Amino acid sequence: MSRITVLGGCGAVGSVAVRTLAARDDFSEIVIAEKRTELACRLAEQLDPSRISVVDVDADEAESIKQAVAGSSVVLNCIGPFYKHGSAILQAVIEARINYVDVCDDLDATVRELALDGAAREAGVSALIGMGNSPGLANLLVRFCADYVLSQVDAVDIYHIHGGEPVEGAAVIEHRFHAMETEIPMFLDGRFTNVKMLEESGQALVEETEFRDIGTYPVYPYPHAETITLPRYLTGVRRVTNLGCVLPVPYFQLTMELIRLGFGSAKPLVVQGHEVIPRDFAVAFLLAQRERLLSEGGIAGPLGCLKVKVEGKRDGEPHTCVVSMSSRSGGVGVGTGIPAALGAVLMTQGRITRQGVFAPEEAVEPLEMLRLADEVIRSFGMAGRLPITVEHIDRHGNRVAGELKR
Repeated sequence: MSRITVLGGCGAVGSVAVRTLAARDDFSEIVIAEKRTELACRLAEQLDPSRISVVDVDADEAESIKQAVAGSSVVLNCIGPFYKHGSAILQAVIEARINYVDVCDDLDATVRELALDGAAREAGVSALIGMGNSPGLANLLVRFCADYVLSQVDAVDIYHIHGGEPVEGAAVIEHRFHAMETEIPMFLDGRFTNVKMLEESGQALVEETEFRDIGTYPVYPYPHAETITLPRYLTGVRRVTNLGCVLPVPYFQLTMELIRLGFGSAKPLVVQGHEVIPRDFAVAFLLAQRERLLSEGGIAGPLGCLKVKVEGKRDGEPHTCVVSMSSRSGGVGVGTGIPAALGAVLMTQGRITRQGVFAPEEAVEPLEMLRLADEVIRSFGMAGRLPITVEHIDRHGNRVAGELKR
């Protein structure tokens, strides 16, 4: 048996990952590495104190990370935001010569992590990055369509929506700010084109999208890594986009408006003799408004949907595959934490052998991940089946929908 260390194991994503790992017997020891050690100890006591231990970690200190992960066979990193911590933590784990999985969902951080591919290969380390929901399951659903449905992929459009999680921390909102401020490479007409969510280039891509079991909502360009990793994996693809939104929509729109007004700035202002950082105020203001906006939107609990539309050819004719994974009982924590944990499980089972730094579509067999996810969902009593629907649209526009069979 082996040991896994979960960095950030008490967060919305990390705690789900720890619960998933604790429900299985793939690891003889699970270590929660956290700065909130009291909270981590309570989680360990609740789940399995004989198998789960806690260590303190400082994400800003490489030596602290190395000490926390020492003796592990796999490290699962759930510490965000990844544009601050991702590549530095990966570098420390590579230097410790330990296999690695993370849920990196920042595109610029993904670029920096991929640049460590040579170092990981030299160290003999396997580093699976972006193994969450989007990126993560989205990549694997695209690969499923490419491997099992289509003979040629021409276009990929990834849509995601979520909201209503019990808790939303400052790091989540700061990640959202980052998404709204950064340049986003979309793969359009066979080449990369940079857009920004709040500028004309990004607004031109906004569309209304129907999410199965959730509803129809606007989606906006998002800086997730699929737009840079899938084009290098799918030969001949001409378009890869990633569009998303957070529910309730007024909450997401309020966030956008604060960024438009300059409240994303980290430059202090003097207000009545006190220094105030606009970004800190904006985070606090959004958190103060969140419960009201959730209530007004009728959102009483976590919900979300990941939708992947893959267009291409099958038997020489135009064909579209639409895969939806929706839930009205699980939000981003569940949708991200479970696949992250199962990525680590596949790695320790020897199902992922590639060395270096790589995206999910490059090393994870989609059906293996989906079978494991189905097992976990059923064992948690969350649903009677894996909540995935596959819809085929032929060249005549005929639609055939069905559940993905186990």
